[in-house]
Amino acid sequence: MGSVPRLLVVHHTPSPAMRAMLEAAVAGARDPDLSEVTVVVTPALAATVPDVLAADGFLLGTPANIGYMSGALKHFFDQVYYPCLEARPGAPYGLYVHGDNDTAGAVRAVTSIAGALGWTEVVKPVAVTGPVGKDVTDACYELGATVAATLLPLARPASGPRSRR
Repeated sequence: MGSVPRLLVVHHTPSPAMRAMLEAAVAGARDPDLSEVTVVVTPALAATVPDVLAADGFLLGTPANIGYMSGALKHFFDQVYYPCLEARPGAPYGLYVHGDNDTAGAVRAVTSIAGALGWTEVVKPVAVTGPVGKDVTDACYELGATVAATLLPLARPASGPRSRR
């Protein structure tokens, strides 16, 4: 029998738009078909090295602030970067970003840091500006479900001699 995979959702949610995106992404990660994955939701300012070390995958959410990720998500990365630099190579991650007029800088910054940590982007980021409607929440649901689904092989027994764990 496999282990119980853990998806860590690290988010900064200061607005109704970010709240809608977070709730949709978490709902996707907790889809009934993905019940073998434990989903842990932690605000960026509270997430720690032990949280990262206990996780098998990551879902990250941030507003785009002045062309960059939020200070809270940057603080998270500052706290965990060196202690976790080689701890989770290949770990899957996904990202959602909301901005008033531009998200490119925030996406670029998160992608750069996650890549330096050795994490693997498994789905294109959901990066939006303006109002968050059903199209955006549907995309966030799919984002969360996709990242969680990449962890299922950790929960299920290997079908052959090769196993991820």
